[in-house]
Amino acid sequence: MTGRILESLPRGRVTALWPVLAALIITAGLFAAAGANPIEAYRLLIDGSIGSPGKFSDTTIVWVPLALAGASLVVTFAAGLWNIGVEGQIVMGAIGASWAAITFSGPGVLVMALGIVSGLVAGALWGGLAGVLKTRGGVHEIFGGLGLDFVAAGLAIYLIIGPWKRDGIASTSGTAPFREEIWFHTIGDTRLTPLAIALAVVGVVGVYILMRGTMFGLRLRAVGRGRDSAARLGVPIERHILAAFLVGGALAGVAGTVQALAFHHKLVPSISGGYGFLGILIVLLAAFRASWVAPIAFFFAAVGVGATQLELRLDLDSSVGGVFTALLVLLVVLAGGWQARRRRSGEA
Repeated sequence: MTGRILESLPRGRVTALWPVLAALIITAGLFAAAGANPIEAYRLLIDGSIGSPGKFSDTTIVWVPLALAGASLVVTFAAGLWNIGVEGQIVMGAIGASWAAITFSGPGVLVMALGIVSGLVAGALWGGLAGVLKTRGGVHEIFGGLGLDFVAAGLAIYLIIGPWKRDGIASTSGTAPFREEIWFHTIGDTRLTPLAIALAVVGVVGVYILMRGTMFGLRLRAVGRGRDSAARLGVPIERHILAAFLVGGALAGVAGTVQALAFHHKLVPSISGGYGFLGILIVLLAAFRASWVAPIAFFFAAVGVGATQLELRLDLDSSVGGVFTALLVLLVVLAGGWQARRRRSGEA
């Protein structure tokens, strides 16, 4: 199923360009209908996201978990899996990193490294659980993933108001801040964190190499294209499905680690930020190609961060940025369907 969707998405430059132009025109119409100047609105989006070093760093700290979530989903989508549970895997990664930050009192660098490893492992295990439900329990990954998302969110809230609550306070605002030595180091007064950026780059490049240059990636794509055919060729289907969930969960877990140690500096109920679900839109727009995940994730991050200026300067709801990105994805998918229909008509 995923393979057919991938083939239907537009790949030519001209075909892929018109959905972008259409989204810009429609969104401009929405700006005008709300009484705002479309050109000024787009200018504010750009200036609010990359107009200064501080704003660029804010965009980057959003880009990191989005890129990692997108890379995670490239792996599972390649195997034909709709890993809706990526949101819960991000939460579990944050919980794993928070456990290390709260439990250990050693040197900051060592605890930080342990937090990264713990977040990676927690995300991988949560992804692996979705894989076991899929392969052994016969539970579709969409339903299993959604269920695990709710469990992870509930576990985070339990820990925040229970075992990890602040001294004398049981509040859902989050745990007590972690020690500053455990926070990811930033450049100057900005939120720009070289370590977080390095983790995202390693994750995206690693997935690109995995999918394009290894036998595992080839077999994973074969599973996604047709499990019956892959099984006839001797590819162990269940093993590759589990491996896809483990790798995808590990990347999502690192995204949660960044959220906990580089951005919030504590565990909060909304630690995932919805980045897992946004990651699905990113890989759809990227046509499941790892090479496009990073730039598209940066575009999504820029729109999300810059949209706050629309509320401050033009009195527009900042959610209009989400409308724009969702509209863009919808138009790209529609363009792919139209292109696939034309091909079928030509073959008939």
